[in-house]
Amino acid sequence: MDPLSDIIALLQPSAAISKPITARGQWGVRYAAHDAPGFTIILAGEAWVAFEGRAALRLAQGDFLLMPSTPPFSLSSEPGLPCILVEPRSEAVRHGDRSGDPDFVALGGSFAFERANAPLLLSLLPDLIHIPAAQGRAMRFGQLVDMLSDECLSSHPGKELITRRLLEMLLVEALRWRRVGGASGLLGAMRDPALARALQAMHQDVPAPWTVARLASVAGMSRSAFAARFGEALGCGPIEYLARWRMAVAKQALLRGDKSLGRIAEEIGYDSASAFSTAFRKRMGCPPGSFARLHGRGAPDPVPRIPASPHGGHGATG
Repeated sequence: MDPLSDIIALLQPSAAISKPITARGQWGVRYAAHDAPGFTIILAGEAWVAFEGRAALRLAQGDFLLMPSTPPFSLSSEPGLPCILVEPRSEAVRHGDRSGDPDFVALGGSFAFERANAPLLLSLLPDLIHIPAAQGRAMRFGQLVDMLSDECLSSHPGKELITRRLLEMLLVEALRWRRVGGASGLLGAMRDPALARALQAMHQDVPAPWTVARLASVAGMSRSAFAARFGEALGCGPIEYLARWRMAVAKQALLRGDKSLGRIAEEIGYDSASAFSTAFRKRMGCPPGSFARLHGRGAPDPVPRIPASPHGGHGATG
């Protein structure tokens, strides 16, 4: 698999919460930061989302917004309106005027990720992914948004299951969308052909005895130029990236509990189980066995029901 597919596989994403967001007239709400990855899909009308240190961003019908790590933000009918502090809830909520048909409808909520590796893997992704409707319709993403919109407005049997699966597909499509300008982290690095070759090589052969010089050769660059460009794109050196990735793979294997320490060590490039255990303890602060016992294989979080009506809503981005 390619690096992005590897990361998605380790994240094990699922649609944890999804619910309608509706509003009418003038309105504004704001939220504190929370660790759930948030998303919004605009089904009708428009709104403005604002983050600290950024200009307000207009969201129009068909737009998709994904925040892998949700910072404080506000959502309003117009930029600059006063916003009241509210708490995320799993049920539908109506903003603004309570009477009359809404002039804004969206689907918002959050995704659940595998907890043990989520902080590391999310750090490799941009902090914000905005796919405008016009650009989304130029690819399969637009078709998925249309299907999701139809499903949300319907009362067909199996609506909850179909909605969850469509949301999960949208997440993957959003993460693989590399044409967005200024993409950072892994998405930005994968847009750079030289870095993409090096990343692909590491992910295809995790246990190989990689060195900066060998990876630079794969990238077709000098050692110093490669190390500098890699560090600028991903925030760490190539060998540090490899070490973090090996630990992420190891943690997933430990949580599954179906491989010996020796087998895990071999698959991620350590000479022995003891060498792997020493490296794991140094990075994670505990031996592999203790990590597996502490985190276990806990059952996935339950998925709340999706409200039947699209009139009202409130979520991770609502």
